[in-house]
Amino acid sequence: MRDDSLNFTRVIHTAAWVWLGYLFLLAGVDAYLYAGHPLVILGPYYLINGAIALLFLGFSYWEWLQNRLKSFYVPLMLLIIAGLPIIASRLWIRPFPPGPLSNVEGLTLRLLPVLFIGLVIVAWQYRWEAVVVFALGTAVLDIALVMINTPNLPAQATATHAVVFVTIVRSVSFLVIGYFINVLAHQLRAQQAQLIEANARLVHYASTIEQLSISRERNRLARELHDTLAHTLSGLAVQLETTQAYWDVDPETARDLLARSLAATRSGLNETRRALKALRASPIDDLGLLLALQKLTHSAAERGKLTLSLSLPEQIPSLSPDVEQCVYRIAQEALENVVYHANAQTLAVLLNISAEEIHLKIADDGLGFDKKQFQETGHYGLAGMRERAQAAGGDLTINSQPGQGTTVQLNLKGF
Repeated sequence: MRDDSLNFTRVIHTAAWVWLGYLFLLAGVDAYLYAGHPLVILGPYYLINGAIALLFLGFSYWEWLQNRLKSFYVPLMLLIIAGLPIIASRLWIRPFPPGPLSNVEGLTLRLLPVLFIGLVIVAWQYRWEAVVVFALGTAVLDIALVMINTPNLPAQATATHAVVFVTIVRSVSFLVIGYFINVLAHQLRAQQAQLIEANARLVHYASTIEQLSISRERNRLARELHDTLAHTLSGLAVQLETTQAYWDVDPETARDLLARSLAATRSGLNETRRALKALRASPIDDLGLLLALQKLTHSAAERGKLTLSLSLPEQIPSLSPDVEQCVYRIAQEALENVVYHANAQTLAVLLNISAEEIHLKIADDGLGFDKKQFQETGHYGLAGMRERAQAAGGDLTINSQPGQGTTVQLNLKGF
């Protein structure tokens, strides 16, 4: 028995109830066709076939039997639904009164819907070879029982030939229909396997993206703490050591250094609080991209005592959260670098957004830096900015030379 993701037990239940429904429908038709005949003539047929159908139904709900037989469970159910009805119809059923479907050919046709249920189970659960075995096996059993149970008379021989013809047609039909059911079942399993594999890749990809985002945020947090808390504490340690050295030699200078240390401590505390507040949540969620950028640039200009030139569009089209985060975080990183490292006098921020492209430009007239030295040391968090741009499908260009300022440009297309 194949280990399918589809609920095979439910299919067996459905097959059992369809079989019982077919017997009730057939009984109604026979009651109409043979209304003038005693019920005792038709009774054995429906009693025996009904008992077989109820046996099939009971076994389909018997979980202990399924767990006990395991791979032999389906062959047992196929024997009940395909073999026992043929045997009962050919050996144990009394002849029907004259009428439609009352001869041996008619009994063969009566079995067709029941055998078709078994065919569906075989074609769905097994390979194509099993379909061939099922079609040929039911045909051989049916023909053999008819030949054994039929007297050797010319009239009966003609009926036997008719049964053989009907059985051959039924077997060919089973082979054709079973082939298509089998192909469809295998295609369905293949699609399900591909879907499971795609879902696994998607989960892995999502996990990778999440870990990468966490890593980037950790790097940004480390840079924020380095530029605020670490700088403050290192400077404070130097000032306190100097204060200690002057404490006994020059108390007045020591008190002045102590006052400067307190001022540096308060300034560092404010910067640390600002950095932590920025890390708690993205201002984009509350203000939108334009207002968040406006507030960010004004705050940077105020903290760095810079002359600001800001150019933002009045309105922007709807952007995905990933694109908005990319633009905002790159601008935030670039502005922090200007405030802490550039020693600039002026700051220019330009944002242009069209239907096809986003262009962000941040320029200062500060100290600048040597790009080769940057590649060796990796300062200022510019590597993280490039990673953000690449993740959003954009390009980040950084132009800088010592003493000539720095220009950071972000271009996003096809967003």
